[in-house]
Parts: sequence; C-alpha cells; structure tokens
Amino acid sequence: MRDFLCDFKLWLRTAEMEAGMRIGALEAGGTKMVCAVGNEKGEILDRMTIPTETPEITIPRLLNYFKEKEPEAMGIGCFGPVDLNKHSRTYGYITTTPKLEWKNFDMVGAFKNALQIPVGFDTDVNGAALGEATWGITRGLENSIYITVGTGVGMGIIANGKLLHGMLHPEAGHLLLRKHPSDFYEGKCPYHGACLEGLAAGPAIEARWGKKGAELSDRSDVWKLEAYYIGQALVDLILVLSPQRIVLGGGVMHQAQMLPLVKEEVKRQLNGYICTKELEDMDSYIVLPSLNDNQGIMGALQLALNEKGE
Repeated sequence: MRDFLCDFKLWLRTAEMEAGMRIGALEAGGTKMVCAVGNEKGEILDRMTIPTETPEITIPRLLNYFKEKEPEAMGIGCFGPVDLNKHSRTYGYITTTPKLEWKNFDMVGAFKNALQIPVGFDTDVNGAALGEATWGITRGLENSIYITVGTGVGMGIIANGKLLHGMLHPEAGHLLLRKHPSDFYEGKCPYHGACLEGLAAGPAIEARWGKKGAELSDRSDVWKLEAYYIGQALVDLILVLSPQRIVLGGGVMHQAQMLPLVKEEVKRQLNGYICTKELEDMDSYIVLPSLNDNQGIMGALQLALNEKGE
C-alpha cells in the first residue's frame, strides 16, 4: 500500500510539473462569472461558470472554487468601471457601476486576502484584448484594439505593446457619434444618448426596432445601420490610435452579415484619406476573435503572470 501511495504521489508531482504553473483566472462579467485554472502556456485545465448575483452570494462561491484549486497567482478581468491606479486607496475596486450591489466593492482585496497570492487586475475587455495579443490574432503586434459589441460596448486597447491606461481606462464604447440622417432613435445610453453604445449595442437594437437582434437576421436595414455606427467609431479610432489590427467580438458580431458591412463602411467613411498596407488588406485588418470565446480567460491568465513577475 505504501509503495502504491509513493508511486501515486510521484505520478501526481510529475503530472503537475508537466501541466506547468497553476494560475487562477476570473472573467467577471455583469451577467456571469467564468472562473478557471490554467497554466503559463495559456492552456485551460478547468473552468466553471456561475451567475453574477450580489457580492454576498457570488464571492464565497468563487473563493471556494479557487481555494480548492490552489493557484499560485490569479488574474481578474472585471466589469467596470474599475480603479486601476495602484497608487489609489481604491485600487482594485469596482467603482461607479450601474450594478449597484457591486458599487465600491474591493474585488482585488477579496481574493488577495482570502488566497494570499498575487492578483492581477484589469477590465474584462482589456483582458480579452490581452488574451488575443498574447495567444491570438493580434500576437506580435505593438498596437491593436479589441471591441465587444453586445449588451454594452467595451474596448480594450494595446498601445506600444501594453494595455492602455490613463486616469482610468478606455471607455471608448461611449464615443459620441454623428447620427445617420434616417435614424430618429434618440439612443439608449442614459448618459449620452447618441454614443456608440447608445446607438449600436444590443439593447439599442431592441429599443429601436422592437425585437432582439437575433430575431432581425433577415432585415438588411438593421445591419446596415449598425455597420454605419460601428464603422464610424472604427474610423475615429483608426485616425486617433492608428492600430495595426482591430478585433470585433460580442453578440452583435455573431450576425454573419456584420463583418463585411463594417469593412465596407470603414472604407467608405475613410474615403481614401489613409493608405497603408493594413488598410489595403481589410480582411486581415478588421477581424473576429480567434480564441473560441476564451480570450477573456486567457487574458486573465496573462494578467496573473504579469503580476507574479513584478
């Protein structure tokens, strides 16, 4: 029996060494929490999804999962807005979120105190941008943008090889746009009305047309209007940030007709002003995500590695 236990322990240690470092990853969304354990190769070894409820309900479930897995470090990509300034007393907090139960919640502190490991932290969409930049379709590029168009619009920006931060983090989903002459919808955003999120996110589609996007697949006018607004935002971003590639994700982009329409709008609205090899190859310039919807979790793995390496 003793020999069997020794052999089993040796096998277990060998398997752990081959699997690499155990890293915790959390993609904390407003609707669901995806928690996983992976390694430094970006391989996902285990995952679990739970609904996002109140912190009192959700956080203990997450902590139980990660305590059982015993990761060496952890990365969190979180819905926001969040405080990313490490010199701030509220670093790692969710701040002015419309999910009021989570307002001013210390996300990093909850995991750091319970697990006693390094915890990397950023926005959920920055995490997705980092996942694609580390293991996906923007790998090797110094400057890229990841945009998700779904229930809301979020944007993660890689500038000069690093996630772009400033006084907060990019909130380019709220870029103010010029409305289409035939669009009389005032916009869904309670702050700005006619911003990108207010005009093009899923709730705006439903409010404008009276049906969810999935029920409007055969309506070309719906998606041409969507492409007008998304294309306009991309032109603004191209002119300001000069990205080498743009990745478009989120539920709205699951509509098969969207990507070609957006590319056409970008070409039309740029109107030949910028001529680069990237823009000449639009099929490689504006693309869909490449990591099978794992880009957020894989980005969280890299956030953990970055934090552990500091």
